[in-house]
Amino acid sequence: MAVTPPVCDFGWKAPDFTLPSTDGRQVSLADVAGTKGTLVMFICNHCPYVLAVLDRIIRDASELMEMGIGVVAISANDAEAYPKDSFDNMRLMAEARGFPFPYLYDETQAVARAYDAACTPDFYGFDADGGLQYRGRLDASTKAAGPADLRRDLFEAMKQVAETGQGPADQIPSMGCSIKWKTG
Repeated sequence: MAVTPPVCDFGWKAPDFTLPSTDGRQVSLADVAGTKGTLVMFICNHCPYVLAVLDRIIRDASELMEMGIGVVAISANDAEAYPKDSFDNMRLMAEARGFPFPYLYDETQAVARAYDAACTPDFYGFDADGGLQYRGRLDASTKAAGPADLRRDLFEAMKQVAETGQGPADQIPSMGCSIKWKTG
């Protein structure tokens, strides 16, 4: 079932974290913070919404990193219930797809809860001071990638954050699979 997160709470401060990365490091928010802002993405390996746009996520992340935006992806899904989202499978995906950003595992789901993450993908764009400026969609794609010429909502918003420190007033929420919360 598709889930839509709430709209941007401008200025909300990014919760800190330190999580294991698929490249073997422990990575904190400070490690990935960019001089012009930071993009925190909640994704996973199995979600059709993520898989449909993964190439676009990688493209946009690479271009934003060149502008001084730090980028990180986090998977918080229950890997026991969804084995495709296991840390080993995350490592395989990050290597196979050449992720230019760290891919972190939130096994306890504490970070996802601190961010109030709702779905995969869920994008949080912060300014240089760690204040939220964007919580919206990548583009108008859904379970299938839309046309190649779709407006790049996330990219344009984060480019604006890099240039002005502020995100757009009008934002369209992301849509995707719900975070697979652990039970019990």
